[in-house]
Amino acid sequence: MKFEDLGIDPIILRRIKKEGFQKPTEIQEKCIPAIKKGKDIVGQSVTGSGKTVAFGIPLIEKTFSKKGIQSLVLTPTRELCMQVKEVFDDFGKEKGLRTTAIYGGVDIRKQIHDLKISELVVATPGRLLDHLNRNSINLNSVKYLVLDEVDRMFDMGFRDDVDKIISKVPKNRQTLLFSATIPNNVQSVVKKYLKSPLILKAQIKIDKSKLNQVYYDVGRRRKFSLLMHLLNKKTDGLSLIFCGTRREVDHLTANLKQNGIHAMAIHGGLTQNKRIHALDSLKKEKIQILVATDVAARGLDIKNVTQVYNYDVPKTSEDYIHRIGRTARAGKNGEAITILCERDYDNFRNVLSDKKLEIKSTGVPKVPSIRFDRNLIQQRSMGTRRRNGGGFSAQGGFERRNNFGSEKSSNFGGNRSGNYRSRSSSGPSDKKRSNKPNRRRRY
Repeated sequence: MKFEDLGIDPIILRRIKKEGFQKPTEIQEKCIPAIKKGKDIVGQSVTGSGKTVAFGIPLIEKTFSKKGIQSLVLTPTRELCMQVKEVFDDFGKEKGLRTTAIYGGVDIRKQIHDLKISELVVATPGRLLDHLNRNSINLNSVKYLVLDEVDRMFDMGFRDDVDKIISKVPKNRQTLLFSATIPNNVQSVVKKYLKSPLILKAQIKIDKSKLNQVYYDVGRRRKFSLLMHLLNKKTDGLSLIFCGTRREVDHLTANLKQNGIHAMAIHGGLTQNKRIHALDSLKKEKIQILVATDVAARGLDIKNVTQVYNYDVPKTSEDYIHRIGRTARAGKNGEAITILCERDYDNFRNVLSDKKLEIKSTGVPKVPSIRFDRNLIQQRSMGTRRRNGGGFSAQGGFERRNNFGSEKSSNFGGNRSGNYRSRSSSGPSDKKRSNKPNRRRRY
């Protein structure tokens, strides 16, 4: 099927050709006609499947210049917010439409000014509530509401915020919900806010001829040494390295830099300028390695990624698929590399429960031992502490050195029968502890 077959406005079709799109993806093919007909929909597909264009094109067709804010898109992260705005800017300029991105960490006064002349708004929940409380945005003219990456939005603790925002949007509207997974809390939103929605799913397709999936089973202290060996060996393309927590992202990035690897970090604990700088540096290939948490990188479109590394194994097969879907795209080859030790076994068992995945065990090469120094960030925090006259720094204060336990590899073996050794109890948890309740999780 071609875009011409979807009944798209000729003005938008011209822009599609300029952008170099050849044919619609599965989710675009299913969603664009349904949205044009005014149906509420639930779209389910993985990162990189073209969801933004799937709802962006029909919304731009339905939105009119100088008629107030008619379309509102809620996203979980600032980066995704900016990415959706870029798509709306590209296609909306053909109709003279203006889009404002609403997210924290930047001057709110410019946003207030831009909102007065915009027809489309893309927002993170927290900053949008700030505007609602200030009465600097009026949603009475909104006809189209999009909830994008809803599962991650709720994982981050924004469920109550989403309910408050929806209560400010006219009930006579078209509601579009996009999510990679549909857990119970997302199903409850579908039942509460969508009217007889169409459930449209794009099949998860992993081109096994293009994507090589392997895992290494190593002792915990050898994990970083192996990663350094693999990064030094690679010759081309961009690499994404996924960690389970902000803290691990910071530690890993600091150690990579200490050992001559030019890498940058992206997670919710960084300032907006640092996050934008890191993402732009990767997209423009000023750096080749980005270390990220899942949520900070969710939904981002990054081209020419040839390797995805799971330094921390994701908790589910769905999360694994989201990660590896960032490589082997557009007919190019890619590699998904998982480096696991004993503490990762439970998560890796969950990943392997998806029988469609074929992750092969590979032998661990002999590599020189490289120390992973968890004091690098602590030393920087101490410097900040001295400059601030005492107390803990914003980095989270002082940390205990990990007690790694046994070096012995436990021979994971790749057996799917469930006969795995139990998770090691040695070493502290990776989770960041706090004595204060934190309703919104920050990534």
